[in-house]
Amino acid sequence: MNTESLIQPGVTDPRPPAIRTVYVNKPWSWLIQGWQDFLAAPAVSIVYGGFFALIGAIITYLAWTREVYYLTFPLMAGFLLVGPIAAVGLYETSRRLAKGERPSLGAALTAFRANPSQIALFGVLLLVINFAWVRLAAMIFMAFFSQDPPPVDPWGFVGHILRPENIGFLLFGNLIGALMAAVTFGVSVVSIPLLLDRPEANVFDAVSASWRAAMHNKQAMALWAWLIAMLMGIGFVTAFIGMVVVLPLVGYASWAAYRNVIIWQDQ
Repeated sequence: MNTESLIQPGVTDPRPPAIRTVYVNKPWSWLIQGWQDFLAAPAVSIVYGGFFALIGAIITYLAWTREVYYLTFPLMAGFLLVGPIAAVGLYETSRRLAKGERPSLGAALTAFRANPSQIALFGVLLLVINFAWVRLAAMIFMAFFSQDPPPVDPWGFVGHILRPENIGFLLFGNLIGALMAAVTFGVSVVSIPLLLDRPEANVFDAVSASWRAAMHNKQAMALWAWLIAMLMGIGFVTAFIGMVVVLPLVGYASWAAYRNVIIWQDQ
């Protein structure tokens, strides 16, 4: 029987929410709810997703035309890191749909006004993490390939990186990236939806609640992180065309995750 329980928040936090325990396979239902919201607001979803897909494609194109191929993967990973702030308008669309209100592109694009200072502050935090990751990735690349630089042509570059003798670079680089992504996911998985839903909340409240939610539901959140990575991967390998659908789907599902995991005392 699918039952769910609550843990009470710590007494040291100012009005913290309670955290619901969810089953490991719960993220699949979040995706289903996300798809339902996508179908309920197709125009907003496609325009919103298309805009950010275009930005991602432009960034990748600039990296390749300037022959800094080694930044392609870090930039794609960075796209994942700043995804929560980019999806704020999608959270607003889901919020309106849940209330029976009509969603609109204008409402989605101005959603940050609900809690502008704290959403902006959290966005700055994610950008700092993103810049740090890109810089660290460049340093790791230089450490491994300063004496044996790869060719400047794209496919020669890829072939050089994938040589068996470069397995250390691939393992170390991906390990560092995975650790940064895991920490970022933990502090951001429900932070922006919380700041949008509760204008009185601040970044510290949001990060605390997000981290507690992730730690209390490690298995479900691990599955959710994997699903996000796989879906975003589809967006990347389709030259960002798939991102038109994937980004809204993940954004709407993330709102469903927030509403499912976070319980406020006045609800």
